[in-house]
Amino acid sequence: MGSTITDRASWIQTGGLERSAETVTPIETQDFSLILGGPLYQLFCRAHLCGNFLELLRRRILVLCAISWVPLFVFSALEGNAWGDAVKVPFLLDFEIYARFLLALPLLIVAELVIHERMRTVVRQFLERDLIPESARQKFDAAIASAMKLRNSILAEVILIALVYIVDVLVIWRGHMVLDVGTWSCSFVNGEPRPTLAGWWYRFVSLPVLQFLLLRWYYRIFIWARYLWQISRLDLKLVATHPDHSAGLGFLAQISYAFGPLLVAQGALVAGMIADRIFFAGAKLPQFRVELVALAVVAVFLVVGPLLVFAPRLGRLKRTALREYGAFAQRYVSEFEQKWLRGGASTGETPLGSGDIQSLADLGNSFEIIRQMRAVPFTLRALVRLALVTLAPVAPLTLTMISAEELLQRLIKVVF
Repeated sequence: MGSTITDRASWIQTGGLERSAETVTPIETQDFSLILGGPLYQLFCRAHLCGNFLELLRRRILVLCAISWVPLFVFSALEGNAWGDAVKVPFLLDFEIYARFLLALPLLIVAELVIHERMRTVVRQFLERDLIPESARQKFDAAIASAMKLRNSILAEVILIALVYIVDVLVIWRGHMVLDVGTWSCSFVNGEPRPTLAGWWYRFVSLPVLQFLLLRWYYRIFIWARYLWQISRLDLKLVATHPDHSAGLGFLAQISYAFGPLLVAQGALVAGMIADRIFFAGAKLPQFRVELVALAVVAVFLVVGPLLVFAPRLGRLKRTALREYGAFAQRYVSEFEQKWLRGGASTGETPLGSGDIQSLADLGNSFEIIRQMRAVPFTLRALVRLALVTLAPVAPLTLTMISAEELLQRLIKVVF
């Protein structure tokens, strides 16, 4: 037992790099994770900021927030830009900084633990539900190994860092990430922006940390989507009459809710940007309706989009099942009618207590399940919930349009 746990921890710490697609073991299958691997994870482990199973969550949050936020405050205070009227946007009044480094950044870290705990059961569900035929087990294991290889890729994270500095810091930050007024991070000299000391730290340390973690999540979602695409191409043993209305794949929809912290983090980033423009640039919340709709659509698509790979197969399965069960139902009801309505029943046989009627009802229930079967393994209600979660950080900004008292009165009228 002790050796099993040791081997298990050793595999996770090494990222499974020494294993090939043909040697995936049951232990690796059970410990499928998009989180427990990669250079940053290894760095956290060596720096005692993370355990083998994502322990020390608070320590990681405190350290990353300290690196990202505390120096900005110290430098701003030394330069006289932390508070007061030295600049139009002092540090302690910059809502975007709070949203980024004290809300979004911790949520990106919390999301790792939440998604790891929820997603690690997915592979077991494929096996426990007997969705993978024995003939496809080797390809199934190979898909797992391929996902782990991408997760552990050093090159991938190096490219992400390069993207952060080349594209985000040198292009986006300069052109779009600052207000056209003097702030704690940037002053204007002859109309040209000049970063302060705090601004340099923000530009080359704080912002890259946040953007790297966010891009790293997008990369993980890509791995997840690729893994599901590979699984969708297997000869899965799907059953159209499964009561989850997804042919047995309904459990995948539960994964989407685990992405809640990631969705809130993305909503917080946009909410912080909007807040600064409302309070310091005179903007109004309705001006950002397009951005908010785009945020909800894109964020939700990132979560449920990977599940769309099953849509073609589920669609074909539904059409086939409707045709086959329709033909079977036609034969059954014809025989039922002939027997009980056209005098075909045996002498002395009565409908009372006969299993024919119950079978007819069961057949109707099965056909109704097929008719209600979805072409995607998630519901419209799930999409609405995820969109609301994404936009939740924006909700407090409605108080810039209406007083809290008036808002409370309207809510009371709606409820009562």
